[in-house]
Parts: sequence; C-alpha cells; structure tokens
Amino acid sequence: MRRAAPIGRARWRAGVRRGVFLTLTLLTGVSAGALLHDVLAANGMGYVELLGLGLFFLLFTWISGSLWTAIAGFLVRLAGGDPAGIDVREVAGRPLHGRIAIAMPIHNEDVRRVAAGLEAVWTSLAREAASAAFDLFILSDTSDAQIAVAEELMWESLVTAHGARGRIFYRRRLERRQRKAGNIADFVRRWGGNYQCMIVLDADSVMTGAALVTLARLMEAHPEIGILQSLPLPMGRRTLFGRLIQFGSRLQSPMLTSGLAFWQLGESNYYGHNAIVRLAPWTQFCELPVLSGRPPLGGDILSHDFVEAAFMRRAGYEVRQLPDLEGSWEEVPANVIDFAARDRRWTQGNLQHARVLLLPGLHPMSRLHFLTGIMAYVSSPMWLALLLLSSLVSVREAAKTPSYFLNGFNSLFPLWPQMRQGETLVLITMTAVVLLLPKVLGAILAIGERRTRRQFGGATRLCVSLLLEQFFSVLLAPAMMVFHSTFVAQTLLGRTVAWNAQDRSDRGVTFREAFARQKWQLLLGLLWGAALLLLARPFFWWLSPVLIGLVCGIGLTVWTSHPAAGELARRLGLLLVPEESEPPEELLAVCLRRSSLSVLEASHSGAVHRNGECSLPPTGSFGELPLDPAGEPCERPQPERLTGEQR
Repeated sequence: MRRAAPIGRARWRAGVRRGVFLTLTLLTGVSAGALLHDVLAANGMGYVELLGLGLFFLLFTWISGSLWTAIAGFLVRLAGGDPAGIDVREVAGRPLHGRIAIAMPIHNEDVRRVAAGLEAVWTSLAREAASAAFDLFILSDTSDAQIAVAEELMWESLVTAHGARGRIFYRRRLERRQRKAGNIADFVRRWGGNYQCMIVLDADSVMTGAALVTLARLMEAHPEIGILQSLPLPMGRRTLFGRLIQFGSRLQSPMLTSGLAFWQLGESNYYGHNAIVRLAPWTQFCELPVLSGRPPLGGDILSHDFVEAAFMRRAGYEVRQLPDLEGSWEEVPANVIDFAARDRRWTQGNLQHARVLLLPGLHPMSRLHFLTGIMAYVSSPMWLALLLLSSLVSVREAAKTPSYFLNGFNSLFPLWPQMRQGETLVLITMTAVVLLLPKVLGAILAIGERRTRRQFGGATRLCVSLLLEQFFSVLLAPAMMVFHSTFVAQTLLGRTVAWNAQDRSDRGVTFREAFARQKWQLLLGLLWGAALLLLARPFFWWLSPVLIGLVCGIGLTVWTSHPAAGELARRLGLLLVPEESEPPEELLAVCLRRSSLSVLEASHSGAVHRNGECSLPPTGSFGELPLDPAGEPCERPQPERLTGEQR
C-alpha cells in the first residue's frame, strides 16, 4: 500500500528548485530589510523601530514568495510547460478500467444552483465515451427540512431526465459530525470500496466531462499520485466586486499555479474540491484526528483539505497540481461581506493547523503548507501592527525638538538629521515591483496569446481592466486587513464560527448591513487619520490610501455589491474573462438551467404536503446502491424520515 517517496533524479530536481526558490525569496526579504535598517538607523533605533523592522522583514519575505512563484510560473508558461509536471495530453484516448465516484457534499444550499451545476456536469460527462465508469453521489448534510425535500425532488428529476437510476444517488445524513469532512468520510466508509477514485465537487463547482475523464485517466496512468488537484477558475459573477475578484484571479491563477507546481512538484496541496483522490490510501491514511481541547482551536478540523493532503504525502503518495487542465470552474463570493464571511471560517480552520504542524512523520513541504496557510491570515494583524508602529514613530519624530549640538567636544560640530533618500527610493521601488510585477506578468502572458487577448477584451481593455482591478484592490485591502485581524483575534479569544451555508447569489449589500459590519473600521479610519493630520501630517499623506479605504469602506462595500455596477463594466468591455467572451457549453447550460428550473415548484408530482408531512417514499432518497467488490450490495443505511422535531 505505501509507496516510496520520489528518489534519485526526481528528488534532486525538487531539492534544487526549492532551494533556489527559498534562497531568492529570503534574499529579497533580507535586501528590503537591510534597506529599511539603513533608513531607520540613520537617526537612531529604539525598541519600536526594531519591532517594526522585524515585522517588515517577515511580511516582505512573505510577499516575495508570491513574486518568485509568479516569475517561475511565467517562465514555465513561456516555455510551453514543465518537463517534470503532469502532461494532460499523455492520456488522451486511454481507456478507463476502474470506477470513479463523483461526490458533491451539500449543506442548506440553493437547490436551484446545485441542480443546474449537476445537470451541466452530468450532461457533459454523458458525451464522453468513458462516462459509464462514473457514478454521482449527492451527499446532503442539510438541516432545513424544506430544503431537504427540494433536494430529493432535484435528485428524482436528475435520475428521470437522464435515465440514471443506479448511477445517481442521494444520501442525507441526520447525524452531521465533522461537517463537510465527516460527510465525505461517511461516504467513503459506506461506498468507497466500490471505487478506485473519488472526484470531489463543491456545491458551486462545474467541470466538463472531458476534465473528469482526464483526471481519472491520469490517476490510472500515475499510481504514485494520491491526490490530483485541478485549477478551478472563477466564473459566473455579475456584481462589480465579484467581477474584480474574478478578473484578477482568472488573469493570474494559471501562471501562479504553474509556479507552485514547478517548485512543489509531488508535495503540492489540496483545496478540497475539483480534485480527484485515490480512495484506498485515502481510507487507510487520511482519517482526520479530533484535536484536544475546546473549539475554536480544538475539536473538529475545519480546514481539512490541507491536513488530508499532508496525510496522503506522509503515506508516500504524491499530491500534485494540474494547472493545464481546462474545464474546471467555481464561483467566488459576490460582495465584501460574503467574502469576509467565508474567510472567517478559513481563518479558524487555518489557525487550527498550528495544532497539526508538529505531528510526526509529515513531509517538510506539508509543514510549510500549514505555515503559509496560517500566515495568510496572521499577516493581516502583522500589517496592521506595522502601520500603527510606523504612525507612532512618525508622531514621535514630529514631536521632537531639533537638537543639532551635543555636549562636550562634539558640541562644536552640528549633528544634522540624516535623510536616506536614495535607500528610501530603492525600497519603495522594490515594494512596488514585488506587489505589481505578478499582475504585469499575468497580463503579458494574456496579451501575448492572440485568442486569450481577444477573450479578455483586447490588449487595451485588458490593461484598463488591470488598472481598474488594482485601483479597487488598494481601496478594498484595508477593510480586508481589519476583517482578518478581527477574525484572528476572535479565534484566539475562543470565539467559534457558525456552520452556515455560503450565500452564492449575486446579492447586493444594503447600507444598513454594511454599516453594521464595518462601523468600527470607519471609526478607526477617522480617528487614525485625524491623529496623523494633527500630529504627523507628512505621514498622513503616505498612509492616505489605507485611511481612504477604511473611511470609504462602507460605501465601497455597498456600491461594489450591486450587479448594476458590474453590468456597466461588462458593457464597457472591462473586467471580462474568457468564460464570458466565449462561454463553454457547460457554463451556458448552468445559466439557462438555473433561470428556468422548476424542480422546486410545490406542484411537483413527486411530493404532496399535508399537515407538514412529506409523502416521498422512504426509500427514494437512496436509489439503487452499487455492489461491493464481492458482488454483494453495499451496506444500505436505513431510510431517514423527516420527523417533526427535525422540521
């Protein structure tokens, strides 16, 4: 069962790539830190300056990793691929011999959206010659009885429309332990023995049949791989905020993922969806521990995907990224509030990884993934602390009375304040390059390819869109910094996150809702700005982008959340993505199906409601179960009726 880790040439290649990457990242951070040290030391350094220098070094090194990942990905894509990567073309036309389960865990989701996505996925898969190797499982953890009824109607509709009885299954858990991870684990225990691999989809996932078949073929061709992660590209948003996130991610993600795959190789990560996993080692090695202590840092692990990838690698199987596979999509939150709500869950889950970090036997790269996941959220309070320290130093320096002559012999010679303008200019330039170059490289790749350039609206519109996305990123970043800082503090203070369904609609945020969520950010911006304006006016202008983002955050949240602003950008040809310019058949099907779906109508012939009861047949929620490897039916759970208490 266990497979040896890559040895010889492959291990040497991985060591060289990671050594170069980490060296360049560290040298970039050290260079920037040395420049700042020269600037600060010119007029003396105290404890506050030392603390600020330490924070700056850590944060600059952190963002430098993204820079060198982008450069690696840029060079890989310019070269046409990575010879050490996984080539999707190598398995074209290869027959499938094993069986594959497609599993979609859902929890109180918009059933219309789930049905539209599943319809598109299954229809696309049916066009593939190897489609008979796949079964689909809808794994419900829904607690709302009305939504559960709609889910069963959706399942019946899919089965009837496609003649897929015995191929599409629906199961609803009433005992919802360990949330999504427990939902998947329950499926693996009950039915996993029938399948060689499992493709996990989120409720907003869409994948083409060709992508699903390619993933399965690659797993058969590479038995050393335990998890193969595709690149889910963002799609489907209409609000301005959603389109900004969608455009930025769509422009850079393929390049950045190529860079990650270049230096991570077989020790990559897993994002929990739009990926295929090998079920035998998953069942044996990837069971999640329950952390000691109480939530939020104890109890069930929320961000389970990083941990499962680490356990798979510990078992000797590779975890790989697949940046070149087309036909994998997901949705992003449509507004700042929903984006922050999703990050609140991820903050708690990633901070829990500090409890897993030192487990025995983990690969060093897995430990690095845990550290980067933690840093993704801890960096926000670090940035906030650095800005506050910088403000404190500026106020203190502005309040000093100049003293140019010292006591003693040296009093004959004035001691002028030193302004290291050269070092300051170089440091500002370095910071701009580190932050902006990845976006510029992504744009260069898109412009350099004729079809891609046209799909983004042409070179001119792409560049204008890039400037627009950068402008709003600067304005929205302070709000997210404060949100993340608050989430980290709440988690460390013992406040747990609720398990609610993610809002996947293009909803607008009202002024009242935005004010309720961001009023303290507004107050912080006003007080902070007033203090600097009175006590250290020069630094006020340096910090003005942060202050404007905080003071205007409520208005920005409201305005960017409405589809009208996004539609205006689309009509102007701005923030376009290829999936809009040349929409794939599957995404068109989702859009059309979602708008016309009637499965939730109360008059549906499959259900009649009387006195709060549902007349669906008790066995209907499970369908016909597949056989286990011995030819006997798998364990069939008892029918789960909806009781009055559950309603």
